[in-house]
Formats: sequence, C-alpha cells, structure tokens
Amino acid sequence: MSAPSTPRAPGIPRPGTLPGTLVAGTILAVALLAGCATGGSPSPRTGSGAAPPDSAGSSAPSAPSSPSITTLPPMPAYDDDPPDGRLVADLRQSSRDAALGRFQVWVGNGLGAELTPTRVRYRDPRFRRPVSGERLRTIPSGTARGFPLALPPQPRCLGPGGQGGLRPGAAPGVVEVRSAREVSGSAVRRVHVEDEADVVQRYVAARCFQLDLDRVATLSFADRLRPTGDDAAELLLRVTPRGRPGHRVQVDTVSGTPVLTPPGQPVWEPAASVAGDGEPLVLALPVGPARCDAHAFAESGGATAFRVALRLDGEPGEVLVRMGPEGAAAALAFAQEVCGSSPD
Repeated sequence: MSAPSTPRAPGIPRPGTLPGTLVAGTILAVALLAGCATGGSPSPRTGSGAAPPDSAGSSAPSAPSSPSITTLPPMPAYDDDPPDGRLVADLRQSSRDAALGRFQVWVGNGLGAELTPTRVRYRDPRFRRPVSGERLRTIPSGTARGFPLALPPQPRCLGPGGQGGLRPGAAPGVVEVRSAREVSGSAVRRVHVEDEADVVQRYVAARCFQLDLDRVATLSFADRLRPTGDDAAELLLRVTPRGRPGHRVQVDTVSGTPVLTPPGQPVWEPAASVAGDGEPLVLALPVGPARCDAHAFAESGGATAFRVALRLDGEPGEVLVRMGPEGAAAALAFAQEVCGSSPD
C-alpha cells in the first residue's frame, strides 16, 4: 500500500505499530481529486449536484435495542498509541486511493481488547448519505486499521460562493463502528473523525466545481495530434459549450505531465475564453517529451491526464482532463518517436 503523507490524526498510531514495540514504516500520501478522480486542487466555487436525498448531516440511525451506544468527543493530541479506553479516528488518502476514487478512515483501538467491526459507516454533513467502509477486519488493541470509503459522486453543494458544501458550524464527520460483541461495555460506538489534511473538504470543493462546469461546457482532447514540423506536434484541447447563456469559461493554464510537457516552459498558458452559448473553442498546445529515460514511459500511468486551471464565471477552479485511449496512444507514440530520434 502507498505510504501516507497525510498528517496523522491525534491518537492514531502509525500503521502497523504495536504499543512500545514494533514500528513499521507504512505512511499514506495525500493526493488531490481529488481525488479524486477528481483529483483537482480545491476550488472555492461549489455547485448543486443532485443525488437521492438522505440525512447525512442529521443524527445517525438508531442501533438495535440490544447493544449500548457510546458517542465519543474529538480527541486531544497524542503522540503514539491510541489513548487507553478510547477509540479515535482520522481520514487519510494516498495517491492510490485518489486514483481509485476513495479515501480511508483509520480507527485506532485503545480499548484494551481487540475489536472486530461488522460495520463501519462514515457520516458527514457534506455527503448525502453515509458511506460504508470496506475491508472489515480485526483491530488489535493498541493499533489502528484503515477502512476504504468510496468518494460519493454527488456531494452536497451549496451553489456559487459556497465553500465546497461546508456549512457554517457544520459538525465534523463521525464514524460509527459496530462490533459483533460488546467491547468495554459497548457494541456500537460513534467516534468524531479528525481530518487535518481536509481530505473531504478538498474533494467536495473540487467535485462541486466539476459539476458546475459540466453544466456549462465540456473539456476533451482530440484523438490525434496535429503535426507542426519535424519532431513537433500540438495537442488539441476542445472546450465545447452546452448552449447556456450568461456563463463564461476561461482556460488559464494547462499543466504538463511527467511525460508530456510544453517545450521550454512549465505550463501552457492559452488564456482563452468562451461563452456558455458560444462556438466550440479548440486550443492548440505545442507538446514535447518531458524526459526520455525508460522510467518515464514505464511509469506513465498519469502521462496523459492534464490539470486544467480555469475560471467559471470568474470563480477559479481546477479539473483533471484525461485523453481518450486513442489520443493517449498517439501522444505516447509521438513522445517515444521524438526521444528515439534525439541525439541522446
């Protein structure tokens, strides 16, 4: 598993740690939507994505009458193991998680006995419904385990000027952990979740901006490159308005990738705009290989996914635009051809 770069929440031990004994160096890295998929930088603009309504921001559903329920407050900072007698939780997202459209809730067990969850559910007022954790497994006492959570495609968005679905005074996320038997007097526990890296907020901001943009225009790359000379070609980025008057999309920059980049500069700067009811706009982006070593092409998973910084009606945001299979193959073949004909 990728190692995390997200800050560790208070009281959560490093993955694989046993109290005062073994230390394994697995640490998860943060990524952007972003996740995913979504993996753009957060945008201050939000939208009004529609999904079946749910009470994600309300109280959690009542548990069966047999087990007792304990609601735990946010935990103070701890440097090592989970605090005795407590569960603690935080959110993390590795680059692999972001690519798979998920994040993780890590639960630290300080209860003095192993905990075997039969259900893990994360609730957040920015999501329309609870998200169920996957890969359920035992959490030994004094350790933490991560449970993957799928990023919902339609978070709660507030419309222009909102902050990615974050309502003023909104409660933090809560994870509900249900176990097959009572541990320390309770079989169902609700734990307030730390999110020091703003995993949810960054995803919701980026996703809501994407939903807003999709209602006004689409961005896509052509399935071919346009030759402009020997060892020279252009990527063609098309901005297609959806015919909605009163809106404007401005493309400020397009970032290169580890394999494809604008020659002689870090980013493309087309600085072009189109009205929501205007004609399609095609941006020609001169391209060359960023590097020609074998590792660049062997590890080219994100070689044809470009981050586009733009403004929608003046509000800044960023989206990830991937080339289709045919265009991606053509772009990589071009880069390899240029590298093969270079003096190096």
